[in-house]
Amino acid sequence: MTLPSPLGLTPGANSYAPDDATIARLRERAQFIRLETVRLIDIAKTGHYSSVFSAAEMFSALYYDVMNLRRGEPGWDGRDRFTIGKGHAAVGLFPIYADLEFFPKEWLDDYTRLGSPLGDHPDMRKVPGVDFSSGSIGHALSNAIGIALAQRWTGKDYKVFCMMGDGEMQEGQVWEAALFAAQNRMKNLIAIVDRNGYQLDGKVDDVMNIEPLDEKWRAFGWEVHSVDGHDIAAVTELMRRLRADDTREKPALVISKTVKGKGVSYMETEPGWHLGWLDSSDADDAIAEIKSKVI
Repeated sequence: MTLPSPLGLTPGANSYAPDDATIARLRERAQFIRLETVRLIDIAKTGHYSSVFSAAEMFSALYYDVMNLRRGEPGWDGRDRFTIGKGHAAVGLFPIYADLEFFPKEWLDDYTRLGSPLGDHPDMRKVPGVDFSSGSIGHALSNAIGIALAQRWTGKDYKVFCMMGDGEMQEGQVWEAALFAAQNRMKNLIAIVDRNGYQLDGKVDDVMNIEPLDEKWRAFGWEVHSVDGHDIAAVTELMRRLRADDTREKPALVISKTVKGKGVSYMETEPGWHLGWLDSSDADDAIAEIKSKVI
């Protein structure tokens, strides 16, 4: 079974803007991602809530609308590929993969337990749907470029998406990869920076200032876009347009401006929640707040 068209458009449509029904569906899926993240971290007793919450709308738009995928066929050769540098956010991806029937939903109930294929970071050798095993940040873009080069050389029809954290912009390998992608006109590559402003050690720009981020990427030869990463309509419209654009002669970068911990008020912009665990009563409160909001 093929998922809805990678653009969610009808033939002849002249706009990439999602309709109201699509927006409602994607908002619900973003809420689902947050709720399942709370549930899985409760199983593991530790995890990265806030890193998932800042990316939930982008995850929803990509996997439930923009990317070309087939339900139940994680290894389909024609699928769009996705790599993630901030692999600690994989706890938000695993519920999506189970929902898309890439693996049995029962796997989620054993998240991080001994013998489970689902760990704190994604492992492409064990988890159907994972295109890149990430742990140490800084490598995802280089890997995505390799996948994009393979697409070019084999003539297959797919796009490559890569999500990185803003703290990842402090890694030299990212910029070497950025130069290579621009030099080789990797127009089938779309990178995303989850610009939530925080990393493990605190505010990104206090640890090592990465601004002006947009000007840096343009100087490196990329087409750069910026979007409110929690505006599901804006995110979906932009990502649809970038995926459909076959005239672009350079790789594209999206700076997704987000709030770390978005959806649970006391986690928002609080670096202590980069890694943590809610006890049962606090988890219930977080679930109630997530359910009460439409982001």
